[in-house]
Amino acid sequence: MIDAMSVPSRTAAAALLLALEPPPWHLRHARAVAEVAAWLAARCADRGIAVDRALVEAAALLHDVDKAIPSGDPAAALPHGEGSAAWLAGRGMAEPAAVVAGHPVTRLLVDGADAWLATATIEELLVAYADKRAGQRLESMDARFADWRRRYPDGWSAGDETLARARAGVLEATVCARAGVAPALVGRLRWTGRALREARRTAAAAEWGTAGAVGAAWPERAA
Repeated sequence: MIDAMSVPSRTAAAALLLALEPPPWHLRHARAVAEVAAWLAARCADRGIAVDRALVEAAALLHDVDKAIPSGDPAAALPHGEGSAAWLAGRGMAEPAAVVAGHPVTRLLVDGADAWLATATIEELLVAYADKRAGQRLESMDARFADWRRRYPDGWSAGDETLARARAGVLEATVCARAGVAPALVGRLRWTGRALREARRTAAAAEWGTAGAVGAAWPERAA
């Protein structure tokens, strides 16, 4: 069990995500965001900026869990982002919960968005920006916005999209300045594959151990 207020390890975060049985597209997106965020966090740390890299990685991998939880879960009824935060907080992960709450692009349209951009923690900014640079793979922010337009043609007015894109530009400028990198040079830190393999291996071993225990307890058939 994960202790209250803790940040899950890479493998534990992967296990939490896998336990929700996300569809392949969700897993690819979560991995892409987690690896972009991890790369940016490492760059910031190399420049002497205080950043909790483990928190960034776990929060980024789990940022969209509200899209995978059962529909009957109370967190599923909350707005996107808030649902992920509630689900994580309910399982003792208040720190990742705080980081994921503000990641949706729609957060850039609410009152107080400019204040959030100016006061959010580095961990919040990194996860929010990574989500705007990764759909199924690392891509430019323009490509990400084009994909949102394609998928949700009636989702925004032209004015809302212009405002969201402008504020996303502020987010990009802030994060890239701290990381000391041009947007076109942002990369991925490839860590999720190993974490997912370890999580699957641990789950399989636990299942095998349970099956073995049941088998050992079953009386042998008389000869």
